[in-house]
Amino acid sequence: MKLIKIPAPDFDLAMTLHSGQVFHWEKTGNGFVGTIGDLPVYVEQDGRVLKVRCGATPQPTRETRMLPGIIAHYFALDHPLTEICASFPDDPAMNAARDFCRGLRIIRQPKWECLATFICSSMKQVAHIRQISLGLRSRFGERRKVAGHVAYTFPPAQRIARASERELRECALGYRAGNLCATAQLVSSGEGNLEMWSALADAQLREQLCALPGVGAKIANCVMLFAYERLRAFPIDVWIERALKRHYFPRRKKMTARRLREFSEGYFGEHGGYAQQYLFHHARVTGSRSESTTGAGRKVGRQGKLSVSPGWDNVAASS
Repeated sequence: MKLIKIPAPDFDLAMTLHSGQVFHWEKTGNGFVGTIGDLPVYVEQDGRVLKVRCGATPQPTRETRMLPGIIAHYFALDHPLTEICASFPDDPAMNAARDFCRGLRIIRQPKWECLATFICSSMKQVAHIRQISLGLRSRFGERRKVAGHVAYTFPPAQRIARASERELRECALGYRAGNLCATAQLVSSGEGNLEMWSALADAQLREQLCALPGVGAKIANCVMLFAYERLRAFPIDVWIERALKRHYFPRRKKMTARRLREFSEGYFGEHGGYAQQYLFHHARVTGSRSESTTGAGRKVGRQGKLSVSPGWDNVAASS
């Protein structure tokens, strides 16, 4: 397919794909190869422009005609990033993260793919999550070609539901295999109607997600943020909990999960999900030399020293 150019101001493709949201895009030459739903895509960035090629799909005419919109929607190029960043709290930690992460956007992921991936991510390093994703895709997905490279679609819930737990464990899922299979069965039967849940309020959506096997509050918030575009959702995993305590409550020896949740929901506001992603990515890249994990248990290794304003605990406590 011919090259298509898409305007992409205020966007950093590589940072966005490397920020712990999504795990199947592969660096190839000057760009990346992956899939958006069933669409195989090669994309590279040239300044303020994305250069895109897509491979064959079951509906090539429709996909070709809609390609610019599909790419722009997936990478959330319509998000008012300047306004979002301007809404962040004005504090040293947030300002440093905002400056470091310029151009990072929250991807709009397919709902089932996002849910399944984060169920698989629990307490796994990024390299392992990528291995699981590739295993599921290559074994149960569809093989597609684009720009001379191979990409695999993520298998639908119906396909995963038909797989045995043994087959899923062969994709390095471990104990997560049972949870993934059980959730796939609920989704494929229609009992867990991910699309209809889009109409639910945040609290109701979180409740429905948490009722699925293998989904707790942390994974639910990740799915709400990355698949349902609930930009207030603020996933608090082990690493983010550590970062919040370090930056905002340095004098507190104990902080309950409830207090951290209440603080993050109120303090970071309507774009808390963006703030969380910026805080995490900045800390992971600048404060650790080891690979991190993401989702319900993403964590990093040895941390670098971070400066904290001595009086900030008082500000946080009163927020």
